[in-house]
Amino acid sequence: MPSITAEQARAVLREAELLCTPEQIDAALDRLASAITARLEHCDPLVLVVMSGAFIPAAQLLERLQFPLQIGYLHATRYRGTTQGGAVDWIAPPRPDVAGRVVLVVDDIFDEGDTLRAILDQVRAQGAAAVYSAVLVDKQHDRKVSGLSVDFVGLQVPDRYVFGRGMDYQEYWRQLPAIYAARD
Repeated sequence: MPSITAEQARAVLREAELLCTPEQIDAALDRLASAITARLEHCDPLVLVVMSGAFIPAAQLLERLQFPLQIGYLHATRYRGTTQGGAVDWIAPPRPDVAGRVVLVVDDIFDEGDTLRAILDQVRAQGAAAVYSAVLVDKQHDRKVSGLSVDFVGLQVPDRYVFGRGMDYQEYWRQLPAIYAARD
């Protein structure tokens, strides 16, 4: 059950600041698709969608990739409906089997990177031939895990709590077409 009510979620949106318009996000998805196509179109990749945040941006990205690929998923989270991250919780391991495959992991946001690092390490440990990562949003701050970089980045946002276009505010507002920052 969410930790806030629907009415509280409405109040959060009313007070939020618009950071990225739908048009800006669509342009970023176009750029991501172009860069991914240039790198992976001849690799027969397996695209793993990180649930639940990447569900919406990954679907919008995948429809722009006009080459053969397979789609799978995984579900790992640190937030569990809150705005503060904890330990990585594996709800569903990567599916299907990644052994010997070129894998592209698509996530919603590169914040500190703990979850993404755990995911990439798991995919490598399961024998992927090559592993790439793509995120819709890269949050700008200096708290990133050491040595982790993302191969394909759509947009950069300031160091604020963001939601919309797949990212949630306490399990609400993933479906918004724009990206907002919660009021500080």
